[in-house]
Amino acid sequence: MKKSACIIVLALLLFITGLSQVAGIPREETLIVDVLSGRAGSPGNFNVFTSAWRNPDRGIQQLILEPLWIVDPTTGEVINALASEEPIYNKDFTQMTIKLRKGCYWSDGVEITADDIVYGIETAMQYTAMGSHDTFKLNVKKVYKTDNYTVVFELKEPNARFHANFIDRWGGWRPFPKHVFEKVDDPITFDFNPPISSGPYVLKDYDQAGYWTLYEKREDWERTPTGMLYGEPKPKYVLFYYYGETSNKVIAQANHNLDMTDLTIEAFRALTQRNPYTRAYRIEYPWIVNVDPCITGLTLNNEVYPYNIKDVRWALTLAIDIVDYIGIAFDGAAPMGVLHLPPTPYYLKVYYEPMEEWLKNFTLDIEVNGQPFKPYDPSATLRAAQYARERGYTVPNDINELKEMFGPGWWKYAPDVAEQLLIRNGFKRDKNGKWLLPDGTPWKITIINHPSPSHPSNRNGLAAAQQWRNFGIDVNVVTSESIQDITFFGNYEVSTNWPAPEPWGGHPDLDRVLSPFHSRVYKPIGEYAVQNGPTSRWTNPKLDKIVENMEKIDWNDPRNLELGMEGLKLLIEEMPTIPTFGYPGVVGWDEYYWTNYPGAENPYTQPYHHWPNLKYMLPYLEPTGRK
Repeated sequence: MKKSACIIVLALLLFITGLSQVAGIPREETLIVDVLSGRAGSPGNFNVFTSAWRNPDRGIQQLILEPLWIVDPTTGEVINALASEEPIYNKDFTQMTIKLRKGCYWSDGVEITADDIVYGIETAMQYTAMGSHDTFKLNVKKVYKTDNYTVVFELKEPNARFHANFIDRWGGWRPFPKHVFEKVDDPITFDFNPPISSGPYVLKDYDQAGYWTLYEKREDWERTPTGMLYGEPKPKYVLFYYYGETSNKVIAQANHNLDMTDLTIEAFRALTQRNPYTRAYRIEYPWIVNVDPCITGLTLNNEVYPYNIKDVRWALTLAIDIVDYIGIAFDGAAPMGVLHLPPTPYYLKVYYEPMEEWLKNFTLDIEVNGQPFKPYDPSATLRAAQYARERGYTVPNDINELKEMFGPGWWKYAPDVAEQLLIRNGFKRDKNGKWLLPDGTPWKITIINHPSPSHPSNRNGLAAAQQWRNFGIDVNVVTSESIQDITFFGNYEVSTNWPAPEPWGGHPDLDRVLSPFHSRVYKPIGEYAVQNGPTSRWTNPKLDKIVENMEKIDWNDPRNLELGMEGLKLLIEEMPTIPTFGYPGVVGWDEYYWTNYPGAENPYTQPYHHWPNLKYMLPYLEPTGRK
């Protein structure tokens, strides 16, 4: 640890003396971005086509790899990259055809053709350590080309979502060059160094210690999907640099040696006091990125008593004051999400707004003042705005702007109704108002929490603990670096894992969200669950049917949207997990050398430097001319 800290400090000192003296490249032509996943453990290995994790966000997925398709959660579209159009299925979904974009070339001058796709799939099926090996072995009967730009997959079973394996959303299978890999003895141990690029940049240099990787714009950038779709990227060089702790990022950007980085709210505030050129996704409060396609919240273990009781799950939900909750977690700067789906502008339009009336009329099986209780609270948005004003922040009065900022509503803070739900299930309070289980023992909840204090999961744990303590429950929060193993094996009561798997972000299809709750992937406590959905150990025959019907139709079929809404309604009715707020991404952009970042006032693409979409942002950036 001490050695690593010394290296980072030394690197910072070198950057302060001037990038041109360190790397011999002009700073004004270079975009410098942070690396989210950390220092590269194998800096000389650029083979990300195996199942091993090799820091793809050190620029590999952002600059030198073009996928067949890529999703953009900001614009709400699935972009045809190396593919020239959407996938083509036959009537029973047993065959899928891919049409490739013509005129795309690898950086060594060889054209990208169907031979690369066929070879890549066959190689993945041959070697167990290749990425997507199990998926392709399970689904693919045969893959072949009919011409240089057409690839056909014959599938073993009908599969209307097979193309999802090729959509880049921080992952997905990406083509690699046949003419390079076919000449090596073992594609698994092959370092792919130097990497041959299908994207607009090529590798120029990298740090042997794994802290930085430098890329240079291809001379033939126009022969890539990026160039064809968006034009020439503006930076000649892009440097990915891992600065470590947030304080190091603050120092680096304050000295104009880091253009794009992720931060905490506290670090962002500190940075703006030191660097007048720093800005966030939103220029003013609440600053945060509201297009991140992740919903945060709480996952309940539905196989552990009393969380196997729906009334208990709903009581815990109604014991939360969402405005106070988000105030504790992020000083109010996060959009509340009542659905098991992030409240991004895209999903507000596609799901939240169409479901608003249903939410308002939804009732629980309990009466208040002789009337069925309606738990939805659309006024929560206005309460969140009032919280912000009381904190001294300026927010608009327009309700639509407020919904985009703070979310369109959440569940009522109704501890009295929560109490009724518990009492009718045998719970009672002691003389001090603390809750007792039906057997008379104190009700104690242990929340397994994410170890990073700045992570939204961690903030959810702290906020939930405070809310439930206020309600009279004894809550213990345990932060653990082993949270994944603990929760995936089912050895917990409540965790801060995502309450539902992430959606695509740019397409209404919710198979990615709902299918992990299907009973076919259920694992009992003691067996390893494969995704966040199954960690709740909740299944339901109604959801199984919804998912199965969804998988039988094209993902663009209007019925697919209806099925998605049915699935969301069922999750609300049963509340196996509790969604709270959309992922509040905090980015810091330095406008000293570069401007026209995709901020909230001009959201032309997703705003993150670690997403593979970064290459589509670079043609829009503008140099300031400062040196």
